[in-house]
Formats: sequence, structure tokens, C-alpha cells
Amino acid sequence: MLKRIAAILLVVLSLSLTGCISKVVGLKSHVDTGDGYQFLYPNGWLPIAVPNGPDVVFRDLIQQTENVSVVISPVTGDKTLADLGTPSEVGYKLSKNAIAPPDSGREAELVNAESRESRSKNYYILEYAVKLSNQQQRHNLASVAISRGKLFTLNISTTEERWPKVKEAFEKVVKSFSVY
Repeated sequence: MLKRIAAILLVVLSLSLTGCISKVVGLKSHVDTGDGYQFLYPNGWLPIAVPNGPDVVFRDLIQQTENVSVVISPVTGDKTLADLGTPSEVGYKLSKNAIAPPDSGREAELVNAESRESRSKNYYILEYAVKLSNQQQRHNLASVAISRGKLFTLNISTTEERWPKVKEAFEKVVKSFSVY
């Protein structure tokens, strides 16, 4: 009887430990039922208030330059994401109007642009290399979607130096973004 209990405890313990071994940090869920979107974000990130800014912003407690935000903008008419352009066209427009607008001192290069579908909604996944005026390099990922006459943009950002360490987790965050 004791051998059986010990064996069961050993199996449970080993399963628990293998669950802890992962390159991806744990993720928490943020759901905004009022505006109709949800996404995952890394553990240890806290919400911060940005007056007249994005709908929501979470920032890493330790690496305070890492953040994720959601911006909601109106869309005229019954436009779809495809009506706004291809992933590359929308990515280029977003880089010029939101990520590196004129006189911001930033330069954004669209590195990758792709489309994906989830639950009958189209999303554009965009990747940028951003150079700040102080020559610091940043890496941004964005997910863009349209729902109920609104353009939703989730953006997650880090320094280029930390990008290899957080890439997998940030990609999970971007792909978890969902509008309804």
C-alpha cells in the first residue's frame, strides 16, 4: 500500500516539475467584455493608467520598457480588414501613423506581415523593428482586427536586446488576441 502511494506521489511530482520546465513564461488572461476583446499577457505585468491613451496597457514590473496595449479606433462604414488593404499595406500604414508618426523621432521597418483567421475573424499579425531617436532599437509585434465598426490594435514591445528571450511568449500573446 505504501509503495503504491509513493509511486503515485512520484508520478504527480514528476508531472508537476515537467510542467514547470518551459521557455515560455506563464500567461494571464485579460478580458474586456464591454469593448469585446481578450488576450493573454505575461505574469508579473501590471496594468498602468495612461490618460488619453490606449484602452488598456500592461507593463512588466521588472523590465519596465516592455509593455502590451490595445488601441480602439472607429472605422467608417462596414469596412473589413481586407478593405483596408493587405497585411503589408496595413502594416505600412500603421508604421507611419501609429508606431513611428512624423516628428516622433522614431523609424519603423515592417519586418513581417501575415494574415490569420480565428473564429471567423481575420487578423493581421505585424512585426516591426523600431529605432528610437536615441538610437535604441526596439521590437514590436501587433495584431489588428475589425469588429463592430471598430479597428482593434494590440501592440507588444520590448528592446531588441531582449527580443530573443521573449519572442516565444510575445508571439503567444499576439496570437491570443481575440475580438468579438
